[in-house]
Amino acid sequence: MSDPGSDTAPDTGLDPAVAGRLKRNADGLVAAIVQQHDTHEVLMLGWMDDEALHRTLSTGRGTYWSRSRQEYWVKGETSGHTQRVVEVRLDCDGDTVLVKVDQTGPACHTGADTCFDADVLLANSRDD
Repeated sequence: MSDPGSDTAPDTGLDPAVAGRLKRNADGLVAAIVQQHDTHEVLMLGWMDDEALHRTLSTGRGTYWSRSRQEYWVKGETSGHTQRVVEVRLDCDGDTVLVKVDQTGPACHTGADTCFDADVLLANSRDD
């Protein structure tokens, strides 16, 4: 994994021009918002270091850093609920990537379609 708290690009296969634009948190990670490419539904939030982003870009499979297990994981490798990566974008601040995918099966480890299905904190309806 990348050097925690470092703003310099670690030695990975990631394009140095991309790595140089990343603003990593204290653990050397950037947030990865995962979205279904055709419906635009937000599926999950994962974390990536430079190596996970490199693997995602080079394989076309959603690859993340597990903060709890301290290891890389490829979405669907054990569950079969895979993510074929369609597009990856870097946000204007460089601290978040948007990963647009074609999700097969549920995206959430709970079995829900998305990790945002369970708790609605606010749902305003607008009468126009």
